[in-house]
Amino acid sequence: MDHIIVGSGINALVAASLLGRKGHRVLVLERNERIGGCIRTEAITAPGFVHDVMATTFVLFITSPAYAALAKDLGARGLTFAHSATPSGVLLPDGRSAVLRMDRAANVAMLDGLAAGDGAAFARELGALGGDLDLIFALLGGALWSRATAKLLARQAWRRGLRNLAGFFGEALGTARNWLEPTFTSEVAQALFAPWVLHTGLGPESAYSGQMLKVIAFALEAAGAPIVQGGAANLLTAFERLITDQGGRIRTGADVAAILRHDTTGAASGVRLADGEEIAARRGVICSVAPEQLYGRLLDRAGLPEPVAEGVRRYRHGKGNMQVHYALAAPPRWRTPELGSVALLHLTPGLDGVSRAANEAERGMLPAVPTICVGQPTAFDPSRCPPGRAILWLQLPEAPRHIKGDAAGEIAAPADGRWTAAIRDRYADRVEAILAQHIDGFRDSVLARVACSPADLEAMNVNLVGGDPYGGFCGLDQFFLWRPFKGSVNHRTHVKQLYHIGASTHPGPGLGGGSGFLLAQAIG
Repeated sequence: MDHIIVGSGINALVAASLLGRKGHRVLVLERNERIGGCIRTEAITAPGFVHDVMATTFVLFITSPAYAALAKDLGARGLTFAHSATPSGVLLPDGRSAVLRMDRAANVAMLDGLAAGDGAAFARELGALGGDLDLIFALLGGALWSRATAKLLARQAWRRGLRNLAGFFGEALGTARNWLEPTFTSEVAQALFAPWVLHTGLGPESAYSGQMLKVIAFALEAAGAPIVQGGAANLLTAFERLITDQGGRIRTGADVAAILRHDTTGAASGVRLADGEEIAARRGVICSVAPEQLYGRLLDRAGLPEPVAEGVRRYRHGKGNMQVHYALAAPPRWRTPELGSVALLHLTPGLDGVSRAANEAERGMLPAVPTICVGQPTAFDPSRCPPGRAILWLQLPEAPRHIKGDAAGEIAAPADGRWTAAIRDRYADRVEAILAQHIDGFRDSVLARVACSPADLEAMNVNLVGGDPYGGFCGLDQFFLWRPFKGSVNHRTHVKQLYHIGASTHPGPGLGGGSGFLLAQAIG
């Protein structure tokens, strides 16, 4: 084999596909019995109900360079997407709501209806963003340590002037709160966008979260919140067919225990599996894993250079995540009917509510009023359940990795801080009670419910440390040039021919396949 890829998440699959296109012989090794990382589809509630257990929305993928390169090949192998014209919405406790559409004029009118001038402010902000997209996308998705990025920054400095370029970066580092409050008068408009910062691993008071909100708003309006027709596993099937059609191989149940290195050069030369089998790689080993797995298990921790060892010691993970899945006897009867077609609906008290719940989770508390992201896939992909039925996909992005207490004072914290099935189910009951306030007859329509705590998610995927789905804290000091470590340069490691990709590396988490794409582009 030319390359061995350890792990099979979206970045690994993108890298394997693009390297295979170049004629490289690639072997993908996955320790679990299925490929996909956080892409996992199962009938976990009841027969005939198809659930994306973790990741479900692919707006970052269909707008990525990876998809632009692979769309035709994946489509030829059965990949199709389902879309909703109403990708996002918000519902507040008092019943106020708003729906974002894939239509600029409709969105301007909706926001102006909430508060005079809010629609014009939205149009102005997204219009200004359009002039900066080349620079923004280069920073969010390009190889930062590269001549291309250096040339882009030089051109920007020449065009804007150094002071104006510095002003751009100063503005880009602003928080979501500092963008939302001056821009929108309406609390509902602020609440519509505020929860989306949680899907970037940030909070409303995090540096650069304001810029991320603008980019997300632009992407939702332009590309929606698509899901894979029939379930996200169909994306994995298309990738598997593409990789094998190009001569690559995929092995599941293959737990890599160590990276092998040349005796003389020290370069990565292959891997050793947990059962003792050794597999050689002529051109290198690519690891799509969390830093603890690469530097603490696959490499000899005692032999790490001190800067790398220090980086591993200081590497931080963010909040945990929790998922709740429902099989319903009928589509939910929202008291605001137009919410029934929204792809991803957030239930939240608003900007302050998001801030409060995120802060509680970061302090190890179960949020008293969590932000609830409700996915309604069967509203626009009815193939996922029996006729007349429905499913709901719930994500709770503010869950403590280790529980110190309950902000509501109702659930006793475990002595060891660990999630238990009882705590998970009681917390899911809290979420269900909120849903029942807004959906007529909700509890009577529930056929089955399955909840996955942060501990459950880590058990499914060892890279989700403490249930953190973002591969590590996404704050400024551990992002961009400094991800995963302060001394990191693109996707190289201190070992020659050993590369690191995945959510823990630039350009960070999400389903865009960015690190896999960048590495495949860099390898000749």
